[in-house]
Amino acid sequence: MTTLHELLHPANWKPAVGYANGIIASGRTIYVGGQIGWNSDQMFESDDFVAQVQQALTNILQVLQEAGAGPQHLVRLTWFVVDKQEYLARLKEVGAAYRAVLGKHFPAMTMVQVADLVEDRARVEIEATAVVPGD
Repeated sequence: MTTLHELLHPANWKPAVGYANGIIASGRTIYVGGQIGWNSDQMFESDDFVAQVQQALTNILQVLQEAGAGPQHLVRLTWFVVDKQEYLARLKEVGAAYRAVLGKHFPAMTMVQVADLVEDRARVEIEATAVVPGD
């Protein structure tokens, strides 16, 4: 499937690296609830932050695929992390894990540090919005 998204970036702003400031899209909207770093059996295979990021992104991709969508249809990701410093310290590894799962498509993103997540072992939770163009 193709994407018909238009990136929004004011001409006088510095370039956005690894995210978009805004996106215009039209079509069928897919809302993916917060995904954490456990597998399809709801088991954590790792307590490592980057491994959990990669698994959460993989989970998002699998939900998108159920609707016939892929990473190119993502328009927004919201990241909830329990340790902002860990996220910043491992940003290069997070970027590599991101690209391994979602490629070089960078939607509008927000990252927020939270006090805790519902699952005690979860280090990150990511929710997504995607838009699949209409016919």
